[in-house]
Amino acid sequence: MARIAGIDLPNKHVDIALTYIYGIGRSSAIKICRTAEVDTERRINDLSAEELNQLRQIIENDYTVEGRLRTMVSLNIKRLMDIGSYRGLRHRKGLPLRGQRTRTNARTRKGKRKTVAGKKK
Repeated sequence: MARIAGIDLPNKHVDIALTYIYGIGRSSAIKICRTAEVDTERRINDLSAEELNQLRQIIENDYTVEGRLRTMVSLNIKRLMDIGSYRGLRHRKGLPLRGQRTRTNARTRKGKRKTVAGKKK
């Protein structure tokens, strides 16, 4: 089993397997394969050690992935919350940030419904 950026890649086509690394999507994976001159149709276990090393080098040098990327994202969110921007306040309250409606259809972001008791007379 191949290991790149601390992730065990499954034995799938190279471009699909690379997407298991946080920070690499389909288009990035195809670009990496093109740069390393590796056929995207080949499977990870069929690659030689030299080809895997080449993929590893390209990802290490040209892409921010896994732990470093997660840290960057969380620091960006923390910065927004610290400066008190609108997006930061929405993060803090756990509400949608990008203009979606919240009267209905915000369950993913808001979490499970909390029932409020009716007013007594």
